[in-house]
Amino acid sequence: MAALDFKTDMAFAYGEPSPMGRGILRIVANNPGPFTFKGTNSYLVGSTSLAIIDPGPDDADHRAAILRAAGGRPITHIFSTHAHRDHVDGISKLKAETGAIVAAYPRDSDASRIALADSPSGSIFVDYGFLPDIPLAGGDSVSGEDWTLTAIHTPGHAPDHLCFALADRPMLFSGDHVMAWNTTVVAPPEGRMVDYVTSLEILLDRRDDVFLPGHGGRIYDPQRTVKAYLLHRRWREQSILSALSEGAMTIRRIVPVVYQNLEPKMLPAATLSVQAHVEFLREKGLVACDLPLTPDRELSAI
Repeated sequence: MAALDFKTDMAFAYGEPSPMGRGILRIVANNPGPFTFKGTNSYLVGSTSLAIIDPGPDDADHRAAILRAAGGRPITHIFSTHAHRDHVDGISKLKAETGAIVAAYPRDSDASRIALADSPSGSIFVDYGFLPDIPLAGGDSVSGEDWTLTAIHTPGHAPDHLCFALADRPMLFSGDHVMAWNTTVVAPPEGRMVDYVTSLEILLDRRDDVFLPGHGGRIYDPQRTVKAYLLHRRWREQSILSALSEGAMTIRRIVPVVYQNLEPKMLPAATLSVQAHVEFLREKGLVACDLPLTPDRELSAI
């Protein structure tokens, strides 16, 4: 399988705002890691009154940097791309300091919750108690004095994931749905591959000049990137089917075949990614197995 051309260069300093375009600043939270890259990107949108997209972790220095970059301009709205803790844990205190209204896709609080062992990051990483003031669905728009953001529902990485399109600008805040530094983690039960692929296809109809992701640098050729990631997922499916045909009959045995030279710390995420693909292949009628699907459940190609 051909390697993707990841873009890992990113000019920034923690706590310092970087201009991303007219009326847009990015501040990177100091929470780097294998799933957050350099850290979570928080975006300040607007010139007169401001919207914040993804305040990031509950970190006093990062919150102070956001307020400092606001420069006394009112922060009227806070948007969340999804309720993973590296994006939403900073919302509560920022809201308390600014009085901002929180807008996001509401999660189903009764949905199955992820046990510790099921999290690719090794901890419970979803804020199931997160409730927005304004519940958003795909197509909903919210406006400030000089900005309008329209929500695009893009489940897959998370069931509540939203991208945000900036009105009158060929620009999309893509959250964790499309990033330049790595592929998106799709980890069941939180992630669902069929939803992720469908959500990528939705973006193919857009004509953006740039995506601003939740982690990593700007994506300057976004439609080409989306096409490459769709092709990558198809290649991954084919490699899984090939591994099956060669005798790797469980997810646990498939993982080292399709992820060669894998770092041990990435094994849980890789296992869940293969599981997500196997679930998709089962839905397509290409793989058969008994349920519930587990790493050691025997699979067969149809």
